Amino acid sequence: MVKSRRVQVLLILVILSFLLIHFLPCSNNAHMEEKPSPVHILILSSWRSGSSFTGQIFSQHPSVFYLMEPAWHVWVKMYQNSAKVLHMAVRDLVRSVFLCDMSVFDAYMSSQKKKSDLFQWETSRALCSPPACDSFSRSDIITAGNCKTICGKYPFSKVEEACKTYSHVAIKEVRFFDLKVLYPLLTDPSLNLKIIHLVRDPRAVFRSRENTMADLKRDSNIVVGSQKTKGEMGPYNTMRVICKSHVEIYKAGSQAAPSFLKDRYLLVRYEDIVRDPLARAAQMYRFAELHFTPELQKWVHNITHGKGHGAQAFDIGSRDALRVSQAWRKTLPFQKIEKVQNVCKDAMDLLGYRLVQSEEEQKNMSLDLLFAQNSS
Repeated sequence: MVKSRRVQVLLILVILSFLLIHFLPCSNNAHMEEKPSPVHILILSSWRSGSSFTGQIFSQHPSVFYLMEPAWHVWVKMYQNSAKVLHMAVRDLVRSVFLCDMSVFDAYMSSQKKKSDLFQWETSRALCSPPACDSFSRSDIITAGNCKTICGKYPFSKVEEACKTYSHVAIKEVRFFDLKVLYPLLTDPSLNLKIIHLVRDPRAVFRSRENTMADLKRDSNIVVGSQKTKGEMGPYNTMRVICKSHVEIYKAGSQAAPSFLKDRYLLVRYEDIVRDPLARAAQMYRFAELHFTPELQKWVHNITHGKGHGAQAFDIGSRDALRVSQAWRKTLPFQKIEKVQNVCKDAMDLLGYRLVQSEEEQKNMSLDLLFAQNSS
């Protein structure tokens, strides 16, 4: 009798052990699965296309961890290579950042790195608020100037710590020239990647590049080679490559898109953003699964309806965004406009930018007519 009870107790203990081993982990996994996976947003653009401002639309959102052009570190360290050769290193760095693994920067920074060693770190609201900096609230709209003054002395470890606390990770990058390079990230089960492809009228890009030529010299050399950046045709050679890349990215993202790109590619024209900032910001937020708060709506309106001219590279202060976007029409000689239109004709046709046929037309054409083909 006693022996029988012992056997029963042992059987009960065995059954309980089995249940604990096999069912508790499942419960934990089920609980983990309930937590939504982070959304990863890549703002894919080229220099002087309004990408810094567009990046700020995401950076200022309290649910977003944002970095501006982290691949700058790759290009600075490996500047003797071409953009095509650097694609893989850039892609690997971007993937690591999306996964909040900031050890990837060890290859491009000294062992004594600080948060302030990160390129344009102060443009990231997430690096200017807890846990990366205790001087501001996570819900604050934070300017780069205020952040740089107060939050620069925190250790680099705070970058990774902060990243892991956000539901969205956004990166603005100008160093991809082929969407197919990103296919491994789009098929990576550890990522939930959405791509916003930002383009701008090539004539406006060209005019803006002329004003910031010294800042872009190294990048231009990597894009087309140092020999092709020289002479009168140098700036146009760079524009040719940039425009061709936009055509290829657009075609790969929309016209011949693989199934894994469905609902994960969005083309946005900078001119459409500045014509109706609230509507376009709302569109991008919906695409990225973000809520457009009243505070952000007010900020977007104010920063696009100021009096600034936006002349400096990476300047993202308040400005008259619509007027600035069209400054090329009054300041760029028609001879240069013709050359830009020649090297970028395919991009302009595909993306809906109307060609200007004469100097008189340049001066007199209304804004609505100039962009009638790309209104949406």
